[in-house]
Amino acid sequence: MRLKITHRTEYRYDAPVQYLLQRLRLLPVSGPTQTVLSWALKIEGAREEVRFTDQYGNDNRLLSVEGDHDLITVEASGEVVTRDTSGVCGPHQGFAPLWLFTQETALTTIGSGIRDLAEAIGKGTDLERLHRLMAAIGERVAYTPETTSATTSAEEALMLKTGVCQDHSHIFAATARAMGFPSRYVSGYLMMDAVEQAASHAWAEAHVQGLGWVAFDPANGISPDERYVKVATGRDYRDASPVSGIRLGQAEEQLAVTVTVEQ
Repeated sequence: MRLKITHRTEYRYDAPVQYLLQRLRLLPVSGPTQTVLSWALKIEGAREEVRFTDQYGNDNRLLSVEGDHDLITVEASGEVVTRDTSGVCGPHQGFAPLWLFTQETALTTIGSGIRDLAEAIGKGTDLERLHRLMAAIGERVAYTPETTSATTSAEEALMLKTGVCQDHSHIFAATARAMGFPSRYVSGYLMMDAVEQAASHAWAEAHVQGLGWVAFDPANGISPDERYVKVATGRDYRDASPVSGIRLGQAEEQLAVTVTVEQ
């Protein structure tokens, strides 16, 4: 499937920004499930300082702002051809060793709730257990926007029984690790019925012996197909977030995000 994507982020401030440094992970790369035909990054109100590929294989851009800017816009857009591989993403690659994805992070700490969920999955083949895990998360944690934040951990979201795709993905990654699978967080895009969306999407992958990385989207209860475009991966949201950074000064920030994904 050929998808056209536009992701526009606008930062508006009530006073000039003293200093700002942003890290962007907004550029998908070609791989077993997708081929990037074209991609462009348009930036206004800031300048690109450096670009690099991190240990997870993500394309990173660092932006800085100094002076009298009170409006910053970042627009990523392009076209990607995707393939349905039933969620199979291929062998592990990159500088980060596979064992790194078996370890806990602040957002994927394995607490009593995660351990209980792992125990409840039961026996079976690797794929059977992981698909049951995906279904169990969808049943136990309702998709409810604005009930959690970027700092909510997997354990906290599981106890709340509510969250968004970020929380579902953290719960999957933490529980898969508790079950003995290396697992990672994925950020990207999903073509849905509504062309215009308020945010990008997130899902997770587990490493299965003999198959490599296999993707699971607990928020929608499926393994990602040709409607999905992968942009970044990491141990959790902090490693793969589309935009992160620091800001100095007293200016109040208003954020507006628009994402369109269409065939």
